[in-house]
Amino acid sequence: MRTVDFTTLKNFAGELQPDNRYVDDHYALDLHWTMYDRVLDITPATVDSPYRDRYFISKGHRATALYIVLARKGFIPFHWLESMYEPESPLGGHPDRLRIPGVEISSGSLGHGLPLALGSLAAMRAQGLTKPHMYVVIGDGELDEGSNHEAIAYAGLTGTAGLTAIVLDNDSASHGWGGDLPGRFTAHGWTAETVDTSDHDALARAALDHRADGPKVVVARYRA
Repeated sequence: MRTVDFTTLKNFAGELQPDNRYVDDHYALDLHWTMYDRVLDITPATVDSPYRDRYFISKGHRATALYIVLARKGFIPFHWLESMYEPESPLGGHPDRLRIPGVEISSGSLGHGLPLALGSLAAMRAQGLTKPHMYVVIGDGELDEGSNHEAIAYAGLTGTAGLTAIVLDNDSASHGWGGDLPGRFTAHGWTAETVDTSDHDALARAALDHRADGPKVVVARYRA
């Protein structure tokens, strides 16, 4: 499995979890693969380095794709996947940062990822760590949480650089967006770009195109 291409990895993911849970997860495999393969400055050897990029996954309730990519990239042993989601497995229904190398935050309640990212980024800068970039993955439905709107407004108002939010948009928001999800960010001074999750080249370019004077959002769209 260590030498497979992405198509083979995607087929393996379907075999690993053949029930309907994976149907809603495969677009996240595109995202996590692209981030770990082309974007993030982090390896198993630098997982504890203060100079590593940070990858906060607020949308943690669909963890299969993340675990597969972490195994493929050498952060966790492949045999962990065999007992995924079982009671004694370190790979639970939500990623646990205390049990899984490469996981930055333990997710659970939605709406926490972006506020946590802002606080962590401020702490890094206060320590003189100017190199690490902060990426945070949010679901479009999760943006119904008011804590995200407060964080969006704060980041835009303060011109927080070094921050890229990636919204996995599968059109699942309960309250709708009126066709202008990026506008929720640009109204507060963010730069926005929309790509398709299956276009790995476009996704990587958008994620790596950092803004020097403020935050950026990449809306990664998926439609069945």
